[in-house]
Amino acid sequence: MNRDPSLRHPLLERLAEARRVMDELFGVVKPEHLYDRPIAERHRIVFYIGHLEAFDRNLFDQRLFHLPSPNAAYDDLFAFGIDPVDGGLPTDQPADWPTLDEVRAYRDTVRAAIDACFDPVELATAPLSPEESAAQLLEVAIEHRLMHAETLAYMLHQLPVDRKTAPPNASSDRTSDRPLAHETVRVPAGAATLGLARDSGMFGWDNEFGAQRVDVPAFEIDRHMVTNGDWLRFIEAGGYANRACWDDADWAWKEEQRIAHPAFWIPSGASWTLRTMFDEIALPLDWPVFVSHAEAKAYARWAGKKLPSEAQWQRAASGAPHVAEGNFDFRRWDPSPVQAHPDNRSEFGVEGQFGNGWEWTSTEFAPLDGFEPFPFYLGYSANFFDGKHFVIKGGSPRTAACMLRPSFRNWFQGHYQYVYAGFRCVNA
Repeated sequence: MNRDPSLRHPLLERLAEARRVMDELFGVVKPEHLYDRPIAERHRIVFYIGHLEAFDRNLFDQRLFHLPSPNAAYDDLFAFGIDPVDGGLPTDQPADWPTLDEVRAYRDTVRAAIDACFDPVELATAPLSPEESAAQLLEVAIEHRLMHAETLAYMLHQLPVDRKTAPPNASSDRTSDRPLAHETVRVPAGAATLGLARDSGMFGWDNEFGAQRVDVPAFEIDRHMVTNGDWLRFIEAGGYANRACWDDADWAWKEEQRIAHPAFWIPSGASWTLRTMFDEIALPLDWPVFVSHAEAKAYARWAGKKLPSEAQWQRAASGAPHVAEGNFDFRRWDPSPVQAHPDNRSEFGVEGQFGNGWEWTSTEFAPLDGFEPFPFYLGYSANFFDGKHFVIKGGSPRTAACMLRPSFRNWFQGHYQYVYAGFRCVNA
C-alpha cells in the first residue's frame, strides 16, 4: 500500500481535518467536566468522544474492509445519539460510563485501524456498489463528524464558562460600522429547486435527493435576519404572555417549561446579557436572535407576518455566493451583526442567508419526491419524518463550508432552543 503522505487522497485529508476540528473542540472542556450533560435532552459529553469512531467503524466494517472490533460492547454503546421529543429524558449517571482512558483508548485503536486499511491509490473504486463506494462512505463519515462539531458546540455553549478553556482565537470583532436597515425585499414569482438530481454527480444526504421544482408566487421577505433588538421589542410588548401569538401545543410547552426568553439570554436586573461561548456580554442588538421554531413562529404572528416556507427561502437565496463571504466554517465562535456581510447577498438583495445562523422555515421536515434512504444509514432522515421537526436552512458560524450547499436540508424539533438558529419573516 502507498503510504506516502504527499499522495494521500483529498478525502483522507478532509477526514484528518475533521478529526482535528473535533479533537480541538473536546479540548475546550476542562477534563473534569467531560462527564457533564449541559443539555438535558442529549448524552453526556463523553459519549461523543467514543461516538465518532464507533460510527466510522460501524459504517466501514464489511462494506469497505474487515475491521475487527476492539470492543463490541462499545460499538453498540457509542452507536447512536438521542433526540427525545416527548419527555423521557436520559437518567444515566457518570458512573454508568466507561472511564475517560477507556473511551480514548477505544477511539485511538479504531482510528488507527481505519487508517491502516485505506489505500489512497484504490480509494476511488467501488468495492460493492456505486451507492456504497469508498468515496461516498468517506463523505458520509466526514460530514457526520463536522455536523457533530456544530451540535457539540451547542452543548458546550450551555456549559458554564468556568468549565471551559477559551482558545487563543476566541475573541473577535463584534460590531459593524454599517447601519442596519429594517426593510423587506420583494422576490418576484419564479421557480425554486429543492434538493439534488440523483444524476448530479454531487454528494448529498438521502433527504437531499429527488430534485423538486416548486413554483413560488411573488412575496416580500426581510432583508436581514431578525435581531436581538427586534426580539427585545417582542419581549417588552408582552409577546411571551400573549396567548394569541402561540399555537396550542407551543403555548403548552412554553408554560410547562416556563420559557420567558431565548435560551442564550440572561436576565440582568432591568436589562439583559448574552451568553457567548466563553463570556457573558451586554446584549448585542444587531446580532441575530437564536430561538426555537415555536418562539420564531410566535414572533412572526405578533409582527403580522409568517415564517418562510423552504421553497420561499430557497427562492430568496437565488444567486447568493454561499461560500464566498460570511460567518461560517468555524471562523468565529459567535455571530456577527446581521448587516456585517453585504457581499453575502442574493440576486434579490436578501443578505446573510448562508452562515451567521441557521434559519427556521415553516416547512415540516419530510421526504422530497422519490426519497430513498441510504442503505447503510436507514434512519438518518426517515426517523425524523414525524411532523415534529422543521427544516432549517443556511448555516451558522460553526457550520462547515461543505454543508453550505444550497441543497442541504437541516432540521430540528420545534421546541428545541439550543440550536444556532434564527429566522426572518415573509409578509403574510
